[in-house]
Amino acid sequence: MYDAGQEILSSGIYTYVDVRDVAYAHVQALEIASANGRYCLVETVTYSSETRKILHKFYPALNLLEKCKDEKPVIPPFQVSKERAKSLGIDFLPLEVSLRDTVESLREKKFLSF
Repeated sequence: MYDAGQEILSSGIYTYVDVRDVAYAHVQALEIASANGRYCLVETVTYSSETRKILHKFYPALNLLEKCKDEKPVIPPFQVSKERAKSLGIDFLPLEVSLRDTVESLREKKFLSF
């Protein structure tokens, strides 16, 4: 997504969850006896082009690739149920917050500059 010599971003569908939500879910799963079993933690499923649009909205100066091969691939995004995760008390951080916090963290650590 970040321009590193490519001209066009690969299109695709991706699942997103903030690492802070994953950490919280691990703690909750240890502390809640009824939480036995597996949990699929996904805040959202979206196209790579939508992620690029969110990043561009917050960081227009960020050198993002301009176009995706296909803005929205033929395959529609799938849905992942959040019911079991919510039983752990998880209120997922929105993708916009996660992306913004990630970019800010990378900037603070000097891994990203623009």
